[in-house]
Amino acid sequence: MQPQDVAPRHAPRSASVDAEQAEAALVEHYPRLVRLAYLVLPPSLGRHRRALTAHSLAQRSLPRGRGAGDDCVPPPRRADGRDPGYVYLRGRVLTAALEAAAPRRWTAWPKRAQLPPVLPLVWGLRLFPRCGGADELALEQRLSGLSGPARAAYVLRGLERLDDGEVLRALRAAGVADPKAALARAAGAGAQFELLASAEFDPCALQARPTDLVRRRRRTRAALAATAAVVVCGALLALPDGGLGGDGAAGPSYARNAVSEQALQPARLGRVAAFAWKTSARIDFSAWPTRGDRAGDTALLRRALAVWARPGDTVQVSATPGTPAGPPMGAPQLLYAGTVDDAVVVLFYDGLRVVRYAESKDGGAAAALDFARVDGADEAASDALVVGRTDGNVRYLTAPWVRNVDVRDLLTPKGVTLPLRRTADGVTDPVRSPDTSRSCASWNALTMQDGAGKHLVTDLGELTPARLVSGPPGRPHDVTGAADRASWAHTACLLPAVRSHGVRAVNSWQFATQQLPEANGGAAWLCTRAETWRGTGSRVLAEFLTPGGKPSAPGAVVARAEDSPACGTRQPRALAGVLWKSRGGHWYVLAAGSRQITSLATTGEATGSTVGRLLAVPAKQGAQAQLSGRLVDGTRVTSLR
Repeated sequence: MQPQDVAPRHAPRSASVDAEQAEAALVEHYPRLVRLAYLVLPPSLGRHRRALTAHSLAQRSLPRGRGAGDDCVPPPRRADGRDPGYVYLRGRVLTAALEAAAPRRWTAWPKRAQLPPVLPLVWGLRLFPRCGGADELALEQRLSGLSGPARAAYVLRGLERLDDGEVLRALRAAGVADPKAALARAAGAGAQFELLASAEFDPCALQARPTDLVRRRRRTRAALAATAAVVVCGALLALPDGGLGGDGAAGPSYARNAVSEQALQPARLGRVAAFAWKTSARIDFSAWPTRGDRAGDTALLRRALAVWARPGDTVQVSATPGTPAGPPMGAPQLLYAGTVDDAVVVLFYDGLRVVRYAESKDGGAAAALDFARVDGADEAASDALVVGRTDGNVRYLTAPWVRNVDVRDLLTPKGVTLPLRRTADGVTDPVRSPDTSRSCASWNALTMQDGAGKHLVTDLGELTPARLVSGPPGRPHDVTGAADRASWAHTACLLPAVRSHGVRAVNSWQFATQQLPEANGGAAWLCTRAETWRGTGSRVLAEFLTPGGKPSAPGAVVARAEDSPACGTRQPRALAGVLWKSRGGHWYVLAAGSRQITSLATTGEATGSTVGRLLAVPAKQGAQAQLSGRLVDGTRVTSLR
């Protein structure tokens, strides 16, 4: 049996391909043909429809008669003797996949390959290949940025191992107008050809998940109700006088939902004037003016509202934790509608949420819908929204009261800031997203100056950037001083732990310093707390910084907690401990508390106590100890864990 990643070879040569040869090639090499179609099809179809379409194209590649007729092809010219039956089917599959990838024209009938496949047919399930790793995801993103012919050229080179001459001949046979340009674009997408054989791109090894069960039940009930209504109306119309009876011209027995209708009408969207924020009693998202070069595009706004009310299967919906993703309760406020890079973006605000709708600029069927909770936002929290992400870069839409925006790398606390340009509508130039990999080479943050001062914010993968502050709970302040920047240089690379959790603000403050035993220098204790928009789900980290490290070296995380009041306004104190080894090879249990702690004690395999908020007790390697402290009033407290 031939391996899947090697093109079929060593078949007898013939002058044409008949149906029997094609059938034999299809049975033997069906998985390879389906993979070829899946890779060439546009990713905008969605993984479910893309997989089914790939199977449909492979199954429709057989000739209709006993011979190939006008579609027959000569055997390949290379001396390696590839199976002419497979080459024939590959050409038909490639042609059909390119037709499916071609843009739809409203002035012409769609081609068969552009229509949803009739067979295979799947009810009640979503099928998609198994997910790969980061390399496969990166390759998928690069392929999605190529045109259909360029994707085909890349696949023919990487999966079929064809040379450039064979690729050009195959593209010309498939009807590509400019195969050389397609080959040149494919060459610029890298050469990670071995990834094309991975499970990420294997539509023959599929995972099954149910469709939206809640929506399916609702549609079933709605269909039954509609059927019953048709039956009742038909029966009433069959009665004398049309079924009106003695009520005459009385109105129907149901009332139309005016609120829902208003929410879906572009003409009733809330729009704020350009300078209304200067006299507004509130400075938040409700004071944002309507901006963007597509703010008057009624068709775009109607599509965005319709997708918001009832997103289809091709819409990618995301919501920060605790954010309802339902339709608007009334007519929302339009913040922005315009073109951002390769997408058309619309931003709405309904008093509770900011909603981002995005569709392809070239009119593709795919769309994205993102929800973020922003209730209770103040001026600083309303300074910016993420309006677009492309190729590892992010663009922001800033509030009209933001005067200046600068970019700073948190890992270089003494580095200079770079001014960030904005358009007249407030859209920034692209900013490199923070490096969330394990190397964490850089972490960009923005300094935004508004009427209340300068605020430091960073991207944590959501619509709203998170505000970064320093200082004890109850008295946090913006990161402006050298000491605060130095502290954040050690904390920035720990922020991926709170990424995509609906974070509103992150406070990192130094609650203690300690002289280490055996004259090993001074250490610092930090507590970092991430607050969410929903109030619950906060995350707390305790860090221990030893001397001699790089300014950007992250601290050692000695304790973690979730949904804990520690280091917050309700419990403005911190207590943490760590097992530490000195340069002389001796082990100690070290502990430190904030100013509210008056005494410390440790029990277990290392015992000791002290009056004050710093403790160092000799211990053995791997010792297990329990740490506790006392407050001024004698209340016993335990360490963060």
